[in-house]
Amino acid sequence: MFKTKKKKLQIFFESDIDSFPIHQNNVKKNKSAEQNKGSFLLFMSLSTVPIVLVLGNSMIIPVLPDMQRILHITQFQTSLTITLFSVSAGLFIPVLGYLSDRFNRKIIIIPSLIVYGLGGILAGFGAVWHSYSLILIARIIQGLGAAGTAPIAMALVGDLFKGGTESKALGLIEAANGTGKVLSPIIGSLLAFIVWYAAFFAFPIFCLLSLLAVIFFIKEPKKKKKALKLKPYLRNIFTILKKKGNWLIPSFFVGSLALFILFGVLFYLSDLLENKPYSIDGVLKGFILAIPLVGMVFTSYLTGSKIKKNGIMIRWLMNIGLTISVISLTFTIFFYKNIYLFIGLITMSSIGTGLVLPCINTLITGSVSRKERGMITSLYNSLRFLGVAFGPPLFSWLVGISDQLVFITVTSLSSIALLLVFFLIHPSKKVS
Repeated sequence: MFKTKKKKLQIFFESDIDSFPIHQNNVKKNKSAEQNKGSFLLFMSLSTVPIVLVLGNSMIIPVLPDMQRILHITQFQTSLTITLFSVSAGLFIPVLGYLSDRFNRKIIIIPSLIVYGLGGILAGFGAVWHSYSLILIARIIQGLGAAGTAPIAMALVGDLFKGGTESKALGLIEAANGTGKVLSPIIGSLLAFIVWYAAFFAFPIFCLLSLLAVIFFIKEPKKKKKALKLKPYLRNIFTILKKKGNWLIPSFFVGSLALFILFGVLFYLSDLLENKPYSIDGVLKGFILAIPLVGMVFTSYLTGSKIKKNGIMIRWLMNIGLTISVISLTFTIFFYKNIYLFIGLITMSSIGTGLVLPCINTLITGSVSRKERGMITSLYNSLRFLGVAFGPPLFSWLVGISDQLVFITVTSLSSIALLLVFFLIHPSKKVS
């Protein structure tokens, strides 16, 4: 009798143990599926913000000749629609970076997207009314809105993710930035088939989609400490720059130089394609310009996925990426007249840039605590933005002197970036 009871008890006990892990595994699988789904939506929502930022300039570039002709303005006046947007954004980025640290990220991103969209509507009406002055005012307003988008999103990535996931998210942000640059000239060219100023009215649509994604799919972590007032906050920033400036400031310049070179060379290619014997413009030109950018996009995403805060890998990839860029750009000095070889060489240089930028982003966001991250990433993005803004005018000036001088200049700048990384940027084995 005792043995029978004991046997029953034993069977019941073993059955209970066996069933528990099965249930636990199911729970874990369900939780994992939910987390993966949540992470995907979060990544996609974050990636919409830099795409919207990039649309600001790139989407209207294809319609600038139409604007010049219809509004009876000079080429210089036309270029101001790009320059004023970029300068406005570059100047306001650090201010909004501080405010995002003082309050929180979404409080800055959401109104910025709204301002950005409204600026697009105002520019559209300026075009309808043939008011060049109103278009310029609207572009300055759009620049202000742009300042609170991608730079703050980069700081938000540092708040939301840790370890390898942060690097992956930053790689995705960089890839989204590049994707926007790939798609925006094509979108702008397609919209111009409706009417030349349709791109201005398209801005609020893209902003609305990003706005909804940010509101519903991004949950910002609560601040654990009370935000510092301006004076002690600035003191902390100066302390960080004093303590880590030996590698942090070179990192800022390497990131901005990489984009300055990339978009300067693309500006040259854009002009080359429009001139004889090629005479390529519109959507086809957009697709050709997309070739180097696609190389950067894929490399950026893969790099961000693989580095996972590994300081040794980050250092190797930065040096390899810049070496590829230096070698590729050196060959352009001699082969820039061969269009096929030239596109191949600048695509290789873009791949090198795709290796560098996610590594730089990871180092910068990981260099500071959350309470100063907005300002530090904003200073970095401000330099990047101004580099992109002033690249085309400077390259245009260089072309006026000599085509070969353009490529001697970019090769020299890329070599400087390589030397800065090799001698000054030495991350620890595990990036914080």
